[in-house]
Amino acid sequence: MRISLIQSDIVWANKAENLRLFEQKISTLAGKSDLAVLPEMFTTGFCTNALHLAETTHDETVQKIQYWTSTYQLSIAGSFMVKENDQYFNRGFLALPDGTIHFYDKRHLFRMGNEHRFFTPGNTRLILPYLGWNICLQICYDLRFPVWNRNLNNEYDLLIIAANWPTVRIHDWEVLLAARAIENQAYVCGVNRIGRDGEGITYSGQSLLLDARGNIIQQIEADKDAIYTTQINLQEVKKVRENFPVWKDADNYRIQ
Repeated sequence: MRISLIQSDIVWANKAENLRLFEQKISTLAGKSDLAVLPEMFTTGFCTNALHLAETTHDETVQKIQYWTSTYQLSIAGSFMVKENDQYFNRGFLALPDGTIHFYDKRHLFRMGNEHRFFTPGNTRLILPYLGWNICLQICYDLRFPVWNRNLNNEYDLLIIAANWPTVRIHDWEVLLAARAIENQAYVCGVNRIGRDGEGITYSGQSLLLDARGNIIQQIEADKDAIYTTQINLQEVKKVRENFPVWKDADNYRIQ
């Protein structure tokens, strides 16, 4: 499977401009990629108190995503702000070329950024089959919670983390992504934004793709607006699990 990491700045609180910019980037992947991964809250940036920017899952952002997947024939993962039944969610999505779209609501809300004051946490993980892979989608702060990430009985092969992870904690980002790959014996793809947001917080990106042993197989340089596409191999994951089957001795519990 060909996976593309789209590391980009995000225009603060400007959905129209972000949709335009990301469509330009995604359009270059037609025929060249099977899965494009965007940063967290790619249409707005991490402006959690700007609730007027939230949409339903029938509004422009979802319509655009479904148009992109159909037109450019690839899947797309990321997150955006959603309002549903008078509640707000940081909602992840994994959209497929056939027009279907699957959602995941961020479980761990970033209290240091007051996300928990405005948003409702999710309570269900998303693991979706695609091109023979089982893909788990999570969002930013979820990365810090290994029980939520636990890969019981190899239920997923690729873990995606869409993020707005500040430069000041970028060391944590790199270490935690590697830890999740090693302990879960799965590929891990973490895509982070770059630039400075409306709160003055800076992001250096340093998006990463790691193999099932925690080795870096792709990394986008700090502060670089770029798209890197890499071929990943499901047989390599299976080989790691067969040769060193730590998963057979894993504790049989996970928060549901």
